[in-house]
Amino acid sequence: MSKILKTLVIATVVLGANNLSAQEEKMEFDSNFTHVVYFWFHNPDSAEDRQAFETSLKKFMKNSEYAQTKFIGVPAGTPRDVVDNSYTYSLILSFPSKEIQNKYQTEPAHKMFIEESSHLWKKVQVYDSVGIDKLAEK
Repeated sequence: MSKILKTLVIATVVLGANNLSAQEEKMEFDSNFTHVVYFWFHNPDSAEDRQAFETSLKKFMKNSEYAQTKFIGVPAGTPRDVVDNSYTYSLILSFPSKEIQNKYQTEPAHKMFIEESSHLWKKVQVYDSVGIDKLAEK
């Protein structure tokens, strides 16, 4: 193998490892308490409503004192019997504890988001979960 080729292979391996490490850091997830929210819009095809919702939601997430992991999603379009693709948006947040999540419920950023956006949705469904490792600690 030529010296140039060996250098390229080593550089590729090192860069790949660095990228993997960066991805692992970004994927850190607080598994203590999750708050999963699904929103169904009155007008799910309205680009204006979607833009207003995303703007308000991103502002809220940026200003939240308590939410750690922050994910905004839309249906993935996975057509299986067990998958519900009927919602307009999903939101997944994580918290270090149930108590911290309770504080999030009354924080100004969360209240402002609800005030700005609640007229856009016709239904909201929430699933809160505590990590099974936390239950074992009790």
